[in-house]
Amino acid sequence: MRVLWLCNIMLPFIAKSLGQKIVVKEGWLSGLAGKLILNREQNNITLAVCFPASEDLGIMKEDTSLFVKNSAQGIGYYIFREDTVHPERYDAGMEESLGAVIEDFKPDIVHIFGTEYPHALACVKAFGCPERTLIGIQGLCSAIADVYMADLPYSVQRKKTFRDMIKKDGLADQQAKFRKRGEYEKEALSMAGHVTGRTDFDREMTAKLAPKAKYHFMNETLRADFYKDAWNIDKIERYSLFLSQGNYPIKGLHYVLDILPGIVEQYEETVLYVAGDVITAHDSIKDKIKISGYGKFLLKQIKKNKLEDHVKFVGRLQPDRMCARYLKTHVFLCPSAIENSPNSVGEAMLLGVPVVSANVGGVHNLVDNERDGILYPKDKTKQLKDAILRIFDDDKLAMFLSSNARAHALKTHDPETNYRTLLEIYHEINDCI
Repeated sequence: MRVLWLCNIMLPFIAKSLGQKIVVKEGWLSGLAGKLILNREQNNITLAVCFPASEDLGIMKEDTSLFVKNSAQGIGYYIFREDTVHPERYDAGMEESLGAVIEDFKPDIVHIFGTEYPHALACVKAFGCPERTLIGIQGLCSAIADVYMADLPYSVQRKKTFRDMIKKDGLADQQAKFRKRGEYEKEALSMAGHVTGRTDFDREMTAKLAPKAKYHFMNETLRADFYKDAWNIDKIERYSLFLSQGNYPIKGLHYVLDILPGIVEQYEETVLYVAGDVITAHDSIKDKIKISGYGKFLLKQIKKNKLEDHVKFVGRLQPDRMCARYLKTHVFLCPSAIENSPNSVGEAMLLGVPVVSANVGGVHNLVDNERDGILYPKDKTKQLKDAILRIFDDDKLAMFLSSNARAHALKTHDPETNYRTLLEIYHEINDCI
């Protein structure tokens, strides 16, 4: 059976072979790819991977054909061109490029990971075989667009910095771009014969957006680093909080900054660590020119509440450093306005880090409230603060949540179970053709 993966990013093992910087997003794909590569002689699957790159990538400048083809670790891969900076724009030329990839590889099944980018729609159109097209639900742009502002004041929603005006990328612009991406997403899903998901939320969205598709349940396998160690309350940085990213409003960093002063008042050692892009950077003239409206609002929150010593942006972290940050953390936070099944929560639970999360989307399918972690209504930030303080105050509660979360996550994210499920889905689709 020949299976073509369409991914949003260059997978780490391919990036390494090309000497490119490894992208830390969608790290769970590496776990799944690793299982397929390790067992390729037994699973009767010939895998190839395709993914987009901008014209800035050196090999794309050197080769002007519809795609660039090579292999890494015995797996063939294809690179096609896409304006990755503007995913709200649909380039019909991708249909020709992906059609050429499909013609070259001749897959029995095309597995598209995520609907967030227009190449998903281009691939569905280029392949033209709904009964052999499988789309894995990740984030859903249409749902994100509906709650993008995440309760920000109207004045903040409309305010634009110099950077926002030049790039036409203020918060209202960003929301509009997600709405546009949501249109491509809806069209792609409506044309797919099969969908994988893992939560009540994505099952409901599939019924709405892909009513003709068959829904297949499949959990995700996370990055290998997160299976190797376990949280130990005797080794943590007490009163430390961790947020895996705060780049845009739906991730809810502003909610945490609202309640952080009340936590600092009780525990003055409290530090909130935030990974991902440092959108509040403002030290140099260049930083001040590049700061976004949302970044400026966060910076204002930090200064107004005198939180400069209590908020630390640590930037993008590779898996080993990300894992180390989790293990030092007293409480992991997921204050998002919308999520499907956030891998950050899965990673925290897998390590046994106590989790406090907004009860949005499919989070309740990962976290058994008051047993694996503490869930709170998104718009009740006082309950977020109270949950954090409960864990800070009670080591027995922290260890209870830690133990249960780890046991639950080891089942949810069991690599062998999820790998077997994937094979069953592939064979079911292939046998029905």
